[in-house]
Amino acid sequence: MELKEAASTLSALAQPSRLEVFRLLVKCGEKGICAGDISQQLGIPKPTLSFHLKELTHAGLVDSERDGRSIIYRLNVGGMKALMHFLTEDCCQGKPEICSPNSECC
Repeated sequence: MELKEAASTLSALAQPSRLEVFRLLVKCGEKGICAGDISQQLGIPKPTLSFHLKELTHAGLVDSERDGRSIIYRLNVGGMKALMHFLTEDCCQGKPEICSPNSECC
């Protein structure tokens, strides 16, 4: 991931509702969740949610798939991994494993 792409991805997450949606999709895993359920669980109106999902999709963090009359949204794991790699590749003098949440840095 290049600097401009990382900045764009981080920009997509730098909004409270989008960050909430992203975190919910992380919790849902591979099964995903439909927009109506996201809207209900997070209290985000559907038109507003649609805008946020579009932004997260353009940032490469969300994928969608039609399932009958519904659209299922899922975390784009590759996009999240690419961002995490970009953020940690220079961590602690080139030792990204130290940057895990359970490690003490430096």
